[in-house]
Amino acid sequence: MELRHLRYFRVVAEELHFRRAAERLHIAQPPLSAQIRQLEEELGVELLARSTRRVELTPAGRVYLDRVREILDAVDVAGEQAQRVADGLEGTLSIGCVGSATYSLFPRLVRALRDELPGVDVSVRGEMLAPDQLTALEAGEIQLALLRPPVTSSRVVVESVRHDRLIALVPDSHPLAGRRELDITDLRDDEFVMHAGHGRSVINGLVSRMCAEAGFAPRIRHEVTETSTLVTLVAAGLGVSVVPEPTSALDIAGVRYLPVQPEIGIDLAAAWIPDPAAPVVEQALQVLRRIAAE
Repeated sequence: MELRHLRYFRVVAEELHFRRAAERLHIAQPPLSAQIRQLEEELGVELLARSTRRVELTPAGRVYLDRVREILDAVDVAGEQAQRVADGLEGTLSIGCVGSATYSLFPRLVRALRDELPGVDVSVRGEMLAPDQLTALEAGEIQLALLRPPVTSSRVVVESVRHDRLIALVPDSHPLAGRRELDITDLRDDEFVMHAGHGRSVINGLVSRMCAEAGFAPRIRHEVTETSTLVTLVAAGLGVSVVPEPTSALDIAGVRYLPVQPEIGIDLAAAWIPDPAAPVVEQALQVLRRIAAE
C-alpha cells in the first residue's frame, strides 16, 4: 500500500464518481479503477459499492475514509512543518549576550524574534562574558552570541552589528557628577569598579589601555562579571567605571552617566558557528541586522 492509494481513494470517496475523480486527479479512469481495486484486495474489504448508475461508500468504506483523511492530513502537516524547520521558521534558538547589550538591543531583538518567528522557541542565557559565550558556542549550548570582539576561534564567524562609545559612570554624590563631560584623567585618583580582568572581559582591557594612554593605571577596587552588579556598586559609592553607552538604559538610582574624553568606541558583534542543520540562526541574524540598523 502506498500513499497514492489513499489519496486516490479519498478523491473517489468524495466525488462518488470515477470519471470526475479521475479528472480531479489528472489521470485516466481505468488506472484509477484498477488502483482502487488493488487497495480493496490488499485490505480484503469492499470500500465502494459500484453499480451501473452510482458509486456508494460501504459502511467499511465510510470508516476507512475517516481514518484516511486523518492520515493524509497528518502527512501534509508533517511536510509543512519539515519545510518550515528547513527554512529556519521553526526550531529552537539559544542566545547568549554581554551585559551592556542586555538592557538595550537585546530586549528589542527578543521581542522581534517572538513576533516575526513565532515558531522558534527562543531561550536566553543572560549576561555572559565573551570567553564564556565562546565556550558555550563551541559546546553547542548556545547557537548565537552577542559579544565584544576580538574573537580568536577559527570556527566562529563574527559580524559587527553596532559600534558603542564608552562613557563614564560615577556616583551621583561624586564631586564631578555635575559636569557635562569628563576627561579620563579626571578619574585618576578614583577607585574603579570594572568587569573581570585576566582576559575575561574585552572592556576591562580597553579601559585599562585607555587609562594607560592617559598616564595612569586604574586602581581597581572591585571586579564583577555582571554589568548590573557593576552599576549597583557604583551607585553605592564603591568606585567609578567606564562602560559602553547602552549601559545607561539600566535605570538604577544613584549614578550619573557622563560622556568621557578621549572618545573611544567598541563594537558589539554577533558570533555563531555555521551549521547547515541550524537554519534558524540565519533567520535570527536577519532580524538582528534590521534591529541593530534601527
